[in-house]
Amino acid sequence: MEQDTVLIAFDSTQQALRAEMLLEYADIDIDTRPTPKEITAGCALSIEFPVDNYQQAREIISEQHVEIRGYFRLFSDCYHEIDECGNRKEQDR
Repeated sequence: MEQDTVLIAFDSTQQALRAEMLLEYADIDIDTRPTPKEITAGCALSIEFPVDNYQQAREIISEQHVEIRGYFRLFSDCYHEIDECGNRKEQDR
């Protein structure tokens, strides 16, 4: 079962806070939360938002050169990295 949200993981708190500010400014409904333990990241903070805002968020993160660990979605009770279309990356299948 797919979850209807996307999670961004970061390697630094500074980048997470920067992304939070940018996404809030773009009126994307976000939730800053602890990074799930199954995602290896250097930062304990992640940002979760509705999957409907995925492309907009990707554009903002890319245009503003925010450094991230990756984009993730919950598939079958486990987080998997997703590609630019929102699908599970091949190596994660």
